[in-house]
Amino acid sequence: MTRKAMVLPDDEHNQLLVSNVHPHDWVNPEPASRYNLVVIGAGTAGCVAAVGAASLGARVALVERMFMGGDCLNTGCVPSKAIIRSSRVVGEIWNSPGYGFETPESFPINFSKVMERMRRLRAQISDHDSAARFKSLGVDVFLGEGQFKDSRTLEVDGKTLRFKKAVIAAGSSSAHPSIEGIDEVGFLASETVFSLTERPEKLVVIGGGPIGCELAQAFNRLGSKVTIVQRNAQFLPREDPEAAALLGKVFEKEGIRCVLSASVKKVTADNGQKKVHVSSKDGDEMIEADEILVGIGRSPNVEGLNLEAVGVEYDARKGVVVNDYLQTTNSNIYAAGDICFPYKFTHVAEATARIVIQNALFLKSKKHTSLVIPWCTYTDPEIAHVGMYEKDAQAKGIPVETFTRYFKEVDRAVTDGEEEGFVKVHVKKGKDKILGATVVSKHAGELISEITLAMVLGKGLKTFANVIYPYPTQTEVMKQVAGQYYAQKLTPFIQRLLKRWFAWKR
Repeated sequence: MTRKAMVLPDDEHNQLLVSNVHPHDWVNPEPASRYNLVVIGAGTAGCVAAVGAASLGARVALVERMFMGGDCLNTGCVPSKAIIRSSRVVGEIWNSPGYGFETPESFPINFSKVMERMRRLRAQISDHDSAARFKSLGVDVFLGEGQFKDSRTLEVDGKTLRFKKAVIAAGSSSAHPSIEGIDEVGFLASETVFSLTERPEKLVVIGGGPIGCELAQAFNRLGSKVTIVQRNAQFLPREDPEAAALLGKVFEKEGIRCVLSASVKKVTADNGQKKVHVSSKDGDEMIEADEILVGIGRSPNVEGLNLEAVGVEYDARKGVVVNDYLQTTNSNIYAAGDICFPYKFTHVAEATARIVIQNALFLKSKKHTSLVIPWCTYTDPEIAHVGMYEKDAQAKGIPVETFTRYFKEVDRAVTDGEEEGFVKVHVKKGKDKILGATVVSKHAGELISEITLAMVLGKGLKTFANVIYPYPTQTEVMKQVAGQYYAQKLTPFIQRLLKRWFAWKR
């Protein structure tokens, strides 16, 4: 029997969630004599590797210490996007006067109902990642702590699993802040913020990365007074500076207080009120908060696996060491997803799992270095990127040309009232080969896929000029960017030649 698990609040939705992803009455099966593949961790990478291998006929065991579905289902993508969608309704109401509607200056927001909706949708989706479903697909599911004993053996809940190959897909957790007093005072992270049932009136968000920015905006729109403290001079420090600056302006417009180039020195409490002591270029100050949300990144879950016993090298910050084929320093053991990869996204976890299926079970032929990886931060507007930034190309000595089209120049964006943002595409100078791109818009996560597909297929920017887009759509922006590429080819010399040619044809 496995240890009982609970997700707060203990309502009907979370009870359904737990019954799917960590059922209390689950009995681990008797292990097979030997498995083709043993997978540790039932997050996205682990689930994809397990069900993919099983569908091909392999005998597979999947080991999960807590919740099937991992971070994405339980404490990441699914709950956060459900809350963000509710918060976008508020944003639409705020902007409704621009569409000809009269709205009150204030309107009630039922925070508990927003969170209840999130829990209901998460429970509904959880059936896809349920232990019962994976059992029905031919996977032996073991709930409990898995630990390597040797290069061919894993132990879980008193049972011994023998394997030919293994995959470490144990994922990652919210990075723990080293801030004086914060453990004693208490704080929220992605593992706990979705258990809230009452809105914090004053929320301090520590960290201006994707998690911090997404939830800061969402909670602000849902009625919290939000202050976001970011150690860098811009939000999303990895992103295009123009994109980050645009997001900062939106935050300030919506009433989020932004404290940049700042550090949190300590956290204290007085009469139930949390106090965040911050130092910035403007001096030292104390910010009061009902809750503190920490979003400073993620750390790989490398502890407790007994990796030393099987010769798997790892770093507490970077995770398990792998080669281009996602093979660890033990040739029988592979890794996939957050545990070994710097890009900690659900879609990347899925992509690396598919590489592992090929390399662990068949010919070792697929390399993770061949992946074209897009990502998106789901603020409003969204910020999406794929490939290189201009600075990356320059650092590699690759000459770059950049073409930018702003949505204020796109007819459908204007009629939609969604003029904030742009598409910026970097190509190799003198060529139309796409090196990378950034999209900032309401629908950036959708639009970036057009560019990603072109890069995967080896198609250049000029390809978009030959695509017929329905008018009016916002995707027309891609044709317009390609038009800019062609326009710069029309040099004064070419124009003179064409003028002479047309004069001769008259």
